[in-house]
Amino acid sequence: MRWHIITNELKTIWFNIPDKIRFLFVGGFNFVVSYVIYSALLYWILGAYHYQLALILAWIISSVISFTTQRIFVFPIEGNLIKQYFKCCTTWVFSYIINAVLLEIFVKCLCFNPYIAQIFATGGCAVFTYIMFKFFAFRKGK
Repeated sequence: MRWHIITNELKTIWFNIPDKIRFLFVGGFNFVVSYVIYSALLYWILGAYHYQLALILAWIISSVISFTTQRIFVFPIEGNLIKQYFKCCTTWVFSYIINAVLLEIFVKCLCFNPYIAQIFATGGCAVFTYIMFKFFAFRKGK
């Protein structure tokens, strides 16, 4: 009984935080997960020259985690789960393209290390992703 009360109080506190702030927290967690996957693929499996392949694999693997955390902790809406996931995937395709282009510019044109370049490239995608999640993927019905 006490645990239920604490959980409800935490939910109330959490969902009184503006969604932009919640998105930063949850997005930060998702970034860390995705970046660890990206870095591990580069370091142990693919090598630094295959940073674009590492990027796409990390995005594929981390997409399920990101969808789940965003839907539960940032945009908790009811509705068709499959439809929402498809909309998220659509958002991620565009976000991935932006990320891949920025990563290429940072590595090839600005001579950044691919590990550092991915940090900057992800930051460049965050605003776009928030807007698309809020107004497209997790938009509340009329």
